Amino acid sequence: MIRFFLPAVLFLAGCCISPAAEQGQLDASPSLFSVMAAINAAGYDADIDSAANHPLRETLRRELSSRNIPCLPELKKFFAEHRQLDDTSELSQYISFALITDGPPSFQPRVKQNEIPPDVLALNGFDKLMTRFHSEAGIDDLWRKVQPAIDGVIERYHEPVTRAVTEVNSYLRAASGGYFGRRFQIYVDLMAAPHHIQSRSYLDEYFIVLTPSPEPQVEDIRHAYLHYMIDPLATKYSEDVMAKKSLGDLVLAAGALEDYYKSDFLLLTTESLIKAIESRLAPASKRQAMVDQALHEGFILTPYFAEKLVGFEKEDRAMRLYFQELVKAINLGDESRRLANVEFLEKKPIRKAKVVPAERKVEPTGPYKTLEDAENAYRARDYGKARELHLRLLEESGEKPLHAKAYYGLARIAALQNDPELAERLFQKTLELDPEPQDKAWAFVYLGRLADLANLRKEAGAYYKAALDVNGGSAAARKAAQQGLQDSFGKDK
Repeated sequence: MIRFFLPAVLFLAGCCISPAAEQGQLDASPSLFSVMAAINAAGYDADIDSAANHPLRETLRRELSSRNIPCLPELKKFFAEHRQLDDTSELSQYISFALITDGPPSFQPRVKQNEIPPDVLALNGFDKLMTRFHSEAGIDDLWRKVQPAIDGVIERYHEPVTRAVTEVNSYLRAASGGYFGRRFQIYVDLMAAPHHIQSRSYLDEYFIVLTPSPEPQVEDIRHAYLHYMIDPLATKYSEDVMAKKSLGDLVLAAGALEDYYKSDFLLLTTESLIKAIESRLAPASKRQAMVDQALHEGFILTPYFAEKLVGFEKEDRAMRLYFQELVKAINLGDESRRLANVEFLEKKPIRKAKVVPAERKVEPTGPYKTLEDAENAYRARDYGKARELHLRLLEESGEKPLHAKAYYGLARIAALQNDPELAERLFQKTLELDPEPQDKAWAFVYLGRLADLANLRKEAGAYYKAALDVNGGSAAARKAAQQGLQDSFGKDK
């Protein structure tokens, strides 16, 4: 059992990171920042005169132009040789590169050679240029200087992103984070042209990259998060989905529908379901129009799913337990008759850049409501109420992800209330329940801090290293673990 000096535990409590910071699903990427700085220096001028650009883009472009960067001529040549037909495609390949690599200083791929996306393979040699540019341009120093600007944008997105994710989790009756071992990450990027939202799915990781815009792109974030939650279900039950594939022949004449939907019935089905869910999350007055719009664009199963979701909303089952039944119930004859006289749009309507925030918030229910109330009480420093709600959560649900969150919440409260031995046991209990990556990483960090305060430096180091080994842990947790390895937590400065 770890022994503690109680006054030091009070110091631990005072330094605890807020729950919002712990989640780490909304952050900035050093790798993405470095890559975007490089291409801006090399000739990436897309929408440079747009008023929607973040001021940081022009400031850093001026700063980079004033620095002596020996590799810049080679970088400009490389950029010119890899120009694309449009600005979106040009930006896209560099975003893919930034997300698939381990970032500075080496910029090596995090996946096997046969798993590298084609657009990244086309940038052969860019990793070596990025290693030189990052060092020669002093990007580490610039990264530290831009943190206040980045923090301001992240703060702007925090509430709407939290609302969007909570809304989806509540509707699907799903524990946040989806399936164990998977990662959902949103990055803000202030160096790219405005009005872009790009998403990527690499193995068990799902990324969204947001560039500057007048309004937070909440609907797009929610749409991407729905894919993160629904796509694994479609893959798991792909045989059931593909049994209905003959319906896909009906969309071949849909002019507004992208070709990849026409050739991938699994993707078409997933997108149809997501659009149906979005219609159910909208105000009642807009739902039918949204379903009709999706149908005429070619998402032929949206009407079916929208009808069936009414029944889903009356049940207690989570979507992961309902999805197979939902797909199996598709009647090929009924749907063929429904679609017989549909007139598809020839062109997809042009969407305005500005996004209107969702008008209706779906409140969580059952144990998810208890969890939200517990976290709200914790943030309000009503630790007695937070503890009561976390204990209630253990009784209301038998799901391991929710139990892990309950024990994690109780552990933080125990640390704050000067009960280090209980805090240690509860953090250990959290780890036994396979918590989500962000909670797992922070549990190791807190255990490291508790060990540090007990003068058990070797044990503390092991915990910090374990936090760094968590795949999908937040950048804040990694930073805290790295700081813990460098210097004992709570040490007098």
